[in-house]
Amino acid sequence: MATLIADEFFNDPDVVKAKDLLINALIKHQSNITKVQPPKSSLVCDYDKLVQELAVIRGGKLFFPYIGSGIGNGPFVELADGSVKYDFINGIGVYHFGHSHPDLTRTAIEAALSDTVMQGHLQQTIQGLNFSKKLLTLANAKGANLEHCFLTSTGAMAGENALKVAFQSKFPATRVLAFKHCFAGRTIFLSQVTDKADFRSGIPLTFPVDYVPFFDPKNPTQSIKEAKAVLREYIDRYPSQHVAMFFELILGEYGYYRGSAEFHSELMEICKESNIAVLVDEVQTFGRTEEPFAFQYYGLDRYIDVVWVGKVTQVCATLFSKDFNPKPGLLSQTFTSSTTAIAVGEVILDSFLNGKFFGPKGKIAKFHKIFVGELKKLCEKHPKLIRGPFGEGIMIGITVFDGNAEKTKAFILKLFENGVISHIAGKNPARVRFLIPIGVIENKHIIEVCKIIEKTLLL
Repeated sequence: MATLIADEFFNDPDVVKAKDLLINALIKHQSNITKVQPPKSSLVCDYDKLVQELAVIRGGKLFFPYIGSGIGNGPFVELADGSVKYDFINGIGVYHFGHSHPDLTRTAIEAALSDTVMQGHLQQTIQGLNFSKKLLTLANAKGANLEHCFLTSTGAMAGENALKVAFQSKFPATRVLAFKHCFAGRTIFLSQVTDKADFRSGIPLTFPVDYVPFFDPKNPTQSIKEAKAVLREYIDRYPSQHVAMFFELILGEYGYYRGSAEFHSELMEICKESNIAVLVDEVQTFGRTEEPFAFQYYGLDRYIDVVWVGKVTQVCATLFSKDFNPKPGLLSQTFTSSTTAIAVGEVILDSFLNGKFFGPKGKIAKFHKIFVGELKKLCEKHPKLIRGPFGEGIMIGITVFDGNAEKTKAFILKLFENGVISHIAGKNPARVRFLIPIGVIENKHIIEVCKIIEKTLLL
């Protein structure tokens, strides 16, 4: 059987040995990163200058004074000032397997050796095909009928592509439905959907969006009734004018507000009856509930027309049924993503396909219970300082100091200083949110982080 020169290269003993040496060196040095550490005094001055310089160059201050050194170990990350912190936000969900994971690093090195270090409309490698097939396998595992997968470099672009195929399929309809307080992204298209006026200040109107109230777990029956009534009112007011409804199944940026299977399914039924496409944003939820997709967790598979993912997957993707397969030219990108991102994403999907992350006895359910349990203890111990926890799976939030936005931000910055990276979400109340690096987390990490949270609350 004929062999490729590429195969001979990648299997060359010198190449294999070089990769082994690199990974062994990584493991050796990251073994020194095992606990929270303060900055090194000799590095602080230069570090502060770097942070200030970066703020000037990018045109705005960083939320955290965070510049990574380039190495970490599981949930720990070293910064360029020598400090070590627990990363419990993971770049808002990207480092699902923590920092400097040896298996992912090895994969990235192998991909970096490839001739085609980027992929796009004209040049593809086998990694893109493999990634797409595995993602579709995960998506269709419980009855969805998604036949196509288009890769892209960002979650926002994946969302743009979702809207594009929906608009073309439902032409000449022009309106979109979405939930109040939803977050879609910050592109011109998606900032129009995002229910936050500040994010589209100075941006021209691109298409009209009608907002439906989200699920209220304190009053589920009434909130479902109200949402259905509002949805039907919009449909009646603008007959045949709605392209799609944008479903964010768990409101992430707003503070991890949960939906319910009944709530989402009843709204999706109305959409189907009215020839309105069902679009689901899984950029933050993918890989974080007890099923790979949140739509699977809620049992919504039969309704899905288009869904998009990102963050955990490294490369982003839009999945759609054959009814939404666009005409030539609508979806085309010179730069789909880097070969390294696609290859690493494929390894992550393999772990989802073959690992023990999902289901009621999986790692996600296990560590949800542990983290929520520890946070509940803090809430019971300090009821005037902290409330919650909130969220689903490993998307977990708390409210501190009655949700005052300024106090919450100050708490998050102090928590960062004390060694735990989180982020802010929502408004009135604001919340502190966490994204657990499920691929590398251990019980002891959860307990230690909760101790630092308590310490920071009491300062």
